[in-house]
Amino acid sequence: MFADSRENGYCDMKNGIINVYKERGFTSFDVVAKLRGILHEKKIGHTGTLDPDATGVLPVCVGNATKVCALLTDKDKVYETVMHLGLTTDTLDASGTVLEDCSSAAAELSEETVRDVILQFVGTYDQVPPMYSALKVNGKKLCDLARAGVTVERKARTVTIFSIDITKMELPLVTMRVHCSKGTYIRSLCADIGERLGVGGRMDSLVRTRVSAFTLDNAHTLTEIEAYRDREALDEIMMPVDTVFEGLPKRQVKPEAVRLLQNGNRLSERDICAYICVDMPAEGACEADEAYAVGGRNGAEEPGASCVCNSVEEPGASCVCNSAEEPGASCVCNSVEELGSVDTRMNEMDQDTQKGWVLMYDDQGIFRAVYQHLPEAGEYKPVKMFL
Repeated sequence: MFADSRENGYCDMKNGIINVYKERGFTSFDVVAKLRGILHEKKIGHTGTLDPDATGVLPVCVGNATKVCALLTDKDKVYETVMHLGLTTDTLDASGTVLEDCSSAAAELSEETVRDVILQFVGTYDQVPPMYSALKVNGKKLCDLARAGVTVERKARTVTIFSIDITKMELPLVTMRVHCSKGTYIRSLCADIGERLGVGGRMDSLVRTRVSAFTLDNAHTLTEIEAYRDREALDEIMMPVDTVFEGLPKRQVKPEAVRLLQNGNRLSERDICAYICVDMPAEGACEADEAYAVGGRNGAEEPGASCVCNSVEEPGASCVCNSAEEPGASCVCNSVEELGSVDTRMNEMDQDTQKGWVLMYDDQGIFRAVYQHLPEAGEYKPVKMFL
């Protein structure tokens, strides 16, 4: 379900998000530059820096999907890392110069002590960003200052560690899965754990395994993406823009309100269909004279069609219209769609849902905008357009 193609000076390009598997040795900027060449597309942006030595998930936005780059950057993330206790380096990872070696002290630590200290970092804490990072101070990148031998004071930033799962411990090495908020530096986390243990620590390896709905399972290397392009099969790996807003309620406008939607105008309750049909022909998706009714379908034109109920209580619930048996009956919600292995996937959207954000689709079932529902006014106000 992609937005329409457009002429951009190179070729017709669909809008969407490609889940890139960033390989070791590439910077995030390198990935964007190479994708511009592969896709012959100028309008591309990544959604969060990964260090050159790190690997894993790097969602890259193409076309009008670049409008959601900042939103993806704000999502919480999951990493797998190997921490090396007893060694302190200037970069806080294995690529740096060893400043202090406390390997003998680290060897005397018990697994129980290490585990207890690691779990103390679950929750919020104030983390000081590393000098070797892309953050800027007075317009200059910290990493550039660090390479010039300059160290500057960095303000601590509050980050949240949602969970730490210790998957393997062979001291002085500890393998962990870390679920954290945006802005968290795993290198700093490893160093902070080592400091609290009194032996120092560094990060030996890092793999980002998830950003929002994007996981390692559906990530593709640059070589694989190039092969999809050669087969003219980019549609198979280009994820629609609305993937970013997974979990928000969905609305679809009636045919006579499409022009209002395209112009970014406010919409009234009467402009909205009673339901969203996801598996049936667009021409039968929304009747012009259909009354708005939350979570219900007023008619039996398409018996048994698959719908998404516009229910505030269960946004995105999976439904089946039972209109064959009972014409005009409401949809019956079977279950809320599986959005992830943990409830945090839905919690990511809580703040936006409280704002009344909904996904707005045109009469053809194409995602066009994010709107804010204003129940008291009986209307929807545009937040961001994706035309």
